Amino acid sequence: MDQCSIKSKSRVAEFQQLFGSWTTVLSRLYDDPKVAQLMKTRIRQYLNSHPFFALTVMLFGAMSAIPVGMFLSFALVTIIMSAVGLVFFEAFLLFVGGTTLLCVLSGIALFSVMVSFIFNALYFTISNILSRYNPNLTKQHDFQEKESEGETSKTKEM
Repeated sequence: MDQCSIKSKSRVAEFQQLFGSWTTVLSRLYDDPKVAQLMKTRIRQYLNSHPFFALTVMLFGAMSAIPVGMFLSFALVTIIMSAVGLVFFEAFLLFVGGTTLLCVLSGIALFSVMVSFIFNALYFTISNILSRYNPNLTKQHDFQEKESEGETSKTKEM
């Protein structure tokens, strides 16, 4: 029984030491100017008159800190991942759009060159055919050019 009484005495001493350390922590907390200002409010008076509710609020605040922190970190990670994913998706869409635009513009350029080549070939072919089978058209054209050159030289002389 001696050992049991020694253990109980040591437990009492440990409890008194723990109580003393809690008392110093609480006294430092109450000496803080912000806490002192809070203790003068109606909230303090209400919580002081309802200790069970004060304990409930304190336990709820302490126990909800981890889930709320985890949710906020999850939301932050989700927002960051969405932004990064959006940037990569936008870059992919811009790459696909740019490649499509490049292909379309290349096709238009090739089409323009081919149409221009065909029109030039038709123009030279038709003009050569017409000049061979109807030489009057080229002579008349040459005559009109000589007349216009003569008129322009007369206006220059004046």
